[in-house]
Amino acid sequence: MISSLLLLSSVMLTAGPWQIATFETEITIPIGHACMGGGVLPAEEIVDPLYALGVVLLGPEAPIVWVTVDWCEVRNDAYDHWRQALAEAAGTTPERVLHTSVHQHDAPVVDYGAQDLLDAVGLPGAICDNAFARECVEKTAAALKEALKSPKTVTHYGIGQAKVRQVTSNRRVVQDDGTVTYSRGSATVNPALSEKNEGIIDPWLKTLSFWDGDTALAALSAYSVHPMSYYGKGGVSADFVGLARAKRQAEEPGIFQMYFTGCSGDTTAGKFNTGAAENRPVLAERMYEGMKAAWENTRRYPLEKVIFRNAPLYLEPKNSDGYSEEEALATLANEDAKIFHRNLAAMALSWRKRVAEGRAIDVPAVDFGQARFVILPGESFVGYQILAQGMSPQAPVVVAGFGECAPGYIPTATSSAEGYNKDTWCWVEPGAEPLITDALAIVLDGR
Repeated sequence: MISSLLLLSSVMLTAGPWQIATFETEITIPIGHACMGGGVLPAEEIVDPLYALGVVLLGPEAPIVWVTVDWCEVRNDAYDHWRQALAEAAGTTPERVLHTSVHQHDAPVVDYGAQDLLDAVGLPGAICDNAFARECVEKTAAALKEALKSPKTVTHYGIGQAKVRQVTSNRRVVQDDGTVTYSRGSATVNPALSEKNEGIIDPWLKTLSFWDGDTALAALSAYSVHPMSYYGKGGVSADFVGLARAKRQAEEPGIFQMYFTGCSGDTTAGKFNTGAAENRPVLAERMYEGMKAAWENTRRYPLEKVIFRNAPLYLEPKNSDGYSEEEALATLANEDAKIFHRNLAAMALSWRKRVAEGRAIDVPAVDFGQARFVILPGESFVGYQILAQGMSPQAPVVVAGFGECAPGYIPTATSSAEGYNKDTWCWVEPGAEPLITDALAIVLDGR
C-alpha cells in the first residue's frame, strides 16, 4: 500500500486538485464454469466477453473507486476481497471502493466461503472457481494501479437523464381476480402477464459524467432492470445492457463507458420480452437510445467539492423456509439433495457467518452537489431506488444495486407482506425497509 500512496501523492502534486484514471479487465469465465450459482447450465460457449470496468477519482481526500463487474453476484469474503485489493491498489480504504455486479445470469456468482463449504462435501466448483475469481481480482487491481500512472485532469462533472422506452416492468402483477403474483420474470409469453401495465418502475436512466473542460472523459450510467433477455443455456454474455454499453463505447471511443444495474430485485424485461433470441438486440437498442438521450440531456457543473458518506447496514438472516443454520447445515450435508439446493444452503451459511462476525454492509454515497451516487446491496427492490431519489429533491441520485450481494432479494415492506421473502434467492427476514431508510437518510442527508 505504501507504494500506491506514494504514487498518488506525486500524481496529485503535479496535476491539480481533481483527476480520474480509468481501467478495465476481461473477466470472462472459462468453459465449464458454473453460471448463476449453479442454478442454470454452466458455460458452454462465450457469446461475448465479461469485463470489470472502473474509474478512480483523485482529489484532496482519499481516492474514490467505482467498479462494475459483468458477474451475476459477488458475495461475502469475495466482495471484501475485491474492495480490499482495489483499495490497496488505489491507496484508499475499502469503504471508498464502490463495487457492484451488473447481474447478468449467464455469468458467475462468486462466494469464497460458500464454495469452501461445498469443497468440503465433495462439490468443487459447484458455485464458482475460487482460484480463478481471485486471479480476476488481482488482475483488475494491477490494471487499476497501471491506470494511475496516466490520470486525466477533471474540471467538471455532469448529470443527465432520459426515459428508457419499453424495457422494464415490475414482477408484481395484480391479476383479473384481484390476486397478486410476482411471476412476471425476465421473459414471459403469458398474455395475462405481458398485457398488464408496467407496475412500479423507475423509467429514468441517469448518467453521471466527468469532464476536462469541454472534453468528456467518462460516463457512468444506471438503470433499474434485470439485465436478461434470455439465459440459462450455457451462452456466457453481458446480455443486452452489455451490448448497449459496447455500442456507446464504439460511438464515443474517447469517453469511458460504465453501466450499473439499479435496484432491480423486482424489475425485469418481462412485459416486453418473450425470451426469443431476436429480442436481445431489440432491448439493447432501446437501452442504447436511453443512454444516448441521457447523454444529450447532460448538464455540466464545476467540480469543486466531493463529499463521501457511508452508513453501516445490518440485516437479519432468514430463519424460515429451510434457511436456519441447522436446516442449511443439514441440506449441505445431504448427498441426496439437489446440488443447487446444497449451493443455496452453502450461500446461506456464508451469509450467516458474515452477520455473526458483526460485519456490516456498507451503504456508500458520493455527493457532488448537483448530483449524487449511492449503492445499495443485493437485489434491492426498485422502491428503495425511488425512496432514495425522493430524499434528494435538490439533486438527481444515480442509484446502483447489487453491491454486497449476500442478502439476495431485499423486498420492500409491501412485498414482504405479500410473501416475497419466501423466495429461495432471499436470505433476509422481513423488516429491511426501515433499516435501509435510515441508512439512506445518513448518506443522502448527512443525519
